[in-house]
Amino acid sequence: MKINASLTPAKLQPKLNRLFELSGQKIDLINKSWNPAVGTPVFTIKGKYTSRGWTEWTQGFQFGMAFLQYDATSEERFLKLGREKALKYMASHVSHVGVHDHGFNNVSTYGNLRRLILEGRAAGTSDEINYTEMALKVSGAVQAARYVPTNVTAPWSPLGTDSPGVAPAGYVYSFNGPQSLFADTIRSMRSLVVAHQLGHVLMGEGDKPINLLHRAITHAATTARFNVFFGQGRDSYDVRGRVVHESIFNRNDGQFRCPSSQQGYSPFTTWTRGAAWIIAGFAEQLEYIDTVKGSELDAVGGRRAVTDLFLETARAASDYYIDGYSALDGVPYWDSAALNTHKQGDFTKSPADPFNAHEPVDSSAAAIAAQGFIRLGLYLKAKGEKKAGARYLQAGLTVADTLFTDTYLGTDPKHQGLLLHSVYHRPNGWDHIAKGQKVPNGEACMWGDYHAMELGLLIQRLAASKYLTFF
Repeated sequence: MKINASLTPAKLQPKLNRLFELSGQKIDLINKSWNPAVGTPVFTIKGKYTSRGWTEWTQGFQFGMAFLQYDATSEERFLKLGREKALKYMASHVSHVGVHDHGFNNVSTYGNLRRLILEGRAAGTSDEINYTEMALKVSGAVQAARYVPTNVTAPWSPLGTDSPGVAPAGYVYSFNGPQSLFADTIRSMRSLVVAHQLGHVLMGEGDKPINLLHRAITHAATTARFNVFFGQGRDSYDVRGRVVHESIFNRNDGQFRCPSSQQGYSPFTTWTRGAAWIIAGFAEQLEYIDTVKGSELDAVGGRRAVTDLFLETARAASDYYIDGYSALDGVPYWDSAALNTHKQGDFTKSPADPFNAHEPVDSSAAAIAAQGFIRLGLYLKAKGEKKAGARYLQAGLTVADTLFTDTYLGTDPKHQGLLLHSVYHRPNGWDHIAKGQKVPNGEACMWGDYHAMELGLLIQRLAASKYLTFF
């Protein structure tokens, strides 16, 4: 990836204006045409959003986009739309015991509304604050209840045995079942820590209170230990920063058995959206941990152990993205080494080509990762690592500079998607391949659109010397 060191948030403002002009149009298009009876919009086919009943994990993005649009533009009708839709459709997501997606659905809706009110960006009553906070408390506890232990009780650190560690003692399991730990779920730890921040706990058997922050950190430690690689000889394909989508455990004894992948090409390549969830998820958790008293972290190894864990995981995955598999302009293909990747030659030396004949790009992975780069960069700069921090910050701005162009933005007024050239499930063949094309391109997805807007809003705030966090 060729990082543009001259970019600033202010220089990107014209592109941000264009982004939010288009996003408002797309929100209106979807709202006018979508029939809630058919499910949740997931990805586009021939420019029109369609549903895919795997799980309803994208509804929070659909309505969360309205809150982000209001935040970026101050157009009251989008705030009204977000409020109406969240109240009408999101309650079932709060108590959904069957998914790992609470961060996606509930923090993107109830969390954004609460944030806007507390920041003074939107008027709201104490009753509305209480309503959003109750939803977030329950969501965090329900998500934390999807927890199973591993057989690992000893502290572990990605920095080696001489560093303090956190025990990878358990995880919040995916919708595949208790044996399955997804890389994606790190971003749902937002639900747990927000609920903890609000003073909530999960009540277990015998009225035992379970600390939601500790459960989130334990999940993060287990994710880092088994879903991320650190170049330490874990297996024959151990490359620092490689991310596996899924880890499989024997539920009879909690023992790790093998890497797996639901949506990537293989367990020994990197599904790039899974890596993006790791980059963004660990970076934003670093920001949150900075607000927590050290005494709250003692039970899971202490501040240094937790911070080292989150920081090294975010850096490893970010470095591999930047130096390992990104195209020259910062956009990755859907997997680091899929079946036909070799036919592309050294694709890292050229800008990403959405219309190539071999493997699709995934713009949604780029949008998610870019936000993580910016957060990681600013975190490191604040801690005195100015050179390293600047590298990640500029990488994030470089990706945004690429994405917020006509190549990737849905400029066709009839196309319902905002961020084009995303991929949902390549192995299952769910993504539309247009006539005359060899691979999916030209389509959008809810998470790509949402995270493009979230990335744009973060940069917009930086240009105004402000910031954006989920908590």
